[in-house]
Amino acid sequence: MVLGMSLATFTALHVVISLIAIATGLVVAAGMLAGNRLPGWTAVFLVTTVLTTVTGFLFPFTQLLPSHIVGAISLVVLPLALVALYGKGLAGSWRGVYVIGSIFALYLNVFVLVVQAFLKIPPLNRLAPTGSEPPFAIAQVVVLALFIWVGVRAMRRFHPVAARAA
Repeated sequence: MVLGMSLATFTALHVVISLIAIATGLVVAAGMLAGNRLPGWTAVFLVTTVLTTVTGFLFPFTQLLPSHIVGAISLVVLPLALVALYGKGLAGSWRGVYVIGSIFALYLNVFVLVVQAFLKIPPLNRLAPTGSEPPFAIAQVVVLALFIWVGVRAMRRFHPVAARAA
């Protein structure tokens, strides 16, 4: 039991939150590429990304896993993005902190999605049953390259008026 739920129910809730975080994060990233702030989408993205990270730590575990390291990194990045957006209003260098932090947090969510896809989807699992095979590495390199590209483009294009309310 986790938070009064069966492990299966808690897992399903965690997955739904994670998918909402990824979907809304993709909308927010597209908004950044178009130079748009999208405050509602951004709030949902940031809240669900925090929730998916925090709920990830609530699963029973007996040893430190790569997922815990990814979660810890996310818990360092997300507060910076939140402060940049809501505390500093994207003023000056805080715009870059927000863009990089948000895109990186979304990347971490998608990184975990790819890991889970290779673990849970049989055709992908057959291609990379241990996660150390070339198809898995290629998928992760493609995802990383895509997010680097998006991050660079977002840094160039996302220049909202700092004084606007989030």
